[in-house]
Amino acid sequence: MSVQTRSGTTALPARTRRLRGAAIGLLTAAFALGVAEVLASFIDDQASPLVAVGNAAIDATPEWLKSFAIRTFGSNDKRALMIGMIAVITALAVVLGIVSMRRPRVGLYGLIVLGAVGAIAAFNRPTGSVLSVIPSIGGAFAASYVLRWLLRAAQPQTAPPGIATTTDAAPEMPGAVDRRRFLSASLMVGGAAFVLGGAGRLNIARRFGAAEASRDALTIPVPADPLPPVAAGAVIDTPGISPFITPNADFYRVDTAFIVPRVDTDSWRLTIHGMVDREMELTFEQLMSREVIERDITIACVSNEVGGPYIGNARWIGVPLKPLLEEAGVHPEADQIVSRSVDGFTVGTPTAVAMDGRDAMLAVSMNGETLPFTHGFPVRMIVPGLYGYVSATKWLTDIELTTFAAYDAYWIDRGWAQQAPIKTESRIDTPRAGADVKVGTVMVAGVAWAQHRGIQRVQVRVNGGPWSDATLAMQDTTDTWRQWTWPWRATSGQHTIEVRATDADGAVQPEHRVPPFPDGATGWHAVQVNAS
Repeated sequence: MSVQTRSGTTALPARTRRLRGAAIGLLTAAFALGVAEVLASFIDDQASPLVAVGNAAIDATPEWLKSFAIRTFGSNDKRALMIGMIAVITALAVVLGIVSMRRPRVGLYGLIVLGAVGAIAAFNRPTGSVLSVIPSIGGAFAASYVLRWLLRAAQPQTAPPGIATTTDAAPEMPGAVDRRRFLSASLMVGGAAFVLGGAGRLNIARRFGAAEASRDALTIPVPADPLPPVAAGAVIDTPGISPFITPNADFYRVDTAFIVPRVDTDSWRLTIHGMVDREMELTFEQLMSREVIERDITIACVSNEVGGPYIGNARWIGVPLKPLLEEAGVHPEADQIVSRSVDGFTVGTPTAVAMDGRDAMLAVSMNGETLPFTHGFPVRMIVPGLYGYVSATKWLTDIELTTFAAYDAYWIDRGWAQQAPIKTESRIDTPRAGADVKVGTVMVAGVAWAQHRGIQRVQVRVNGGPWSDATLAMQDTTDTWRQWTWPWRATSGQHTIEVRATDADGAVQPEHRVPPFPDGATGWHAVQVNAS
């Protein structure tokens, strides 16, 4: 019900005004995003305001918050960010809508600011361009008209001359607010937002479908010297231990991509340039025509805490990197390989490490299947012995030979170390921390790793007692982790189990706990269990 003033203008009750303002704000925001999604679907899905701002938020997040997000949400950190962004947009839309009921210009200014934020975020992406600003600006511009239209539909009309009322109980007059008019306008805007957003997503899905079709149609190249099945002696089947080969579905994912890139093999190109004698550009077909190798390699994220899950072992098929670089003719002073993802993410790898004979490769297959999108399809880089942030570029599209003095890659620019060989580590997989075990023989088991050096010894102790040697599985290669077991005679009570490893160079895993920043965590992994 409305209240009529002496001037004949019908005023809305405060509660009604707030509700309609909130609805207007939400509908306007939805319409703006819908228009932006459609425009982005024709330009670049990375130019979508949500995606662009999400990527910008990831880039701007301080190190301590990034580490917290990875520890707390793991592979769901991007989903958590999306939920948080939607919550913030919803709150801002509601506030702007309510304020706009009395001060329409505030809502218009708010749209301009939000559009500018999206446009700046999209333009400043490594792959951004002038065209990247169109979705955000276009969405804000279109939404400004919708906002004004909804505000007019929500505002009271002027009552006919001679009719005045001052009580809420009075019957609604011809000049009173037309609820149906506002509802009709809201339904039209809401429907348009839904259709536009859906159309944008469908268009992007169509392009993604082309990438998925190219992946499905790809035949994994056959290596000239395929690996035999993993030797039985290298595998321990103790319940609870990490499998020697990590299934693709369980393999960790830590990256900065807010939306997983999907590139089809027909449009993919790899450029090798910079400090080389001959610049090269390869199509996917040309890359696949080269000799491929098959290797078991364990890769790890530098963000992995002591005993953490961000490590996995897989069987990879790919093109050796060294011959490609030799063909390009690397200049002697080029001590850094900067590899770039399709979304502009950069990784800096020591040239000497990639060229020292280890099985550095451009991988196209993982555990017997075409590389999954989440793990870098169509091509990712693998360099054994280095943490992923300096070696394992997903969605690879560009390799530049340069120097460490001339360029800092993405994570180096944020304080992480330039040189990051994987440290000697070990982990207790079973029993889990806090587990209740039975008194008697308990099999303690886990994995240890020191990629490209190998593990020669694993030791376990209980309650600070003497160290005992664990039984090691056969070493598959020095580039893979090694499983281990140790039978423990558990007695009743609370116990702390610790593990440490020694690599093939004789270096013992240090006891002192050090966090991952800036070049990887160290320390003995320990679990507390209760035996009864």
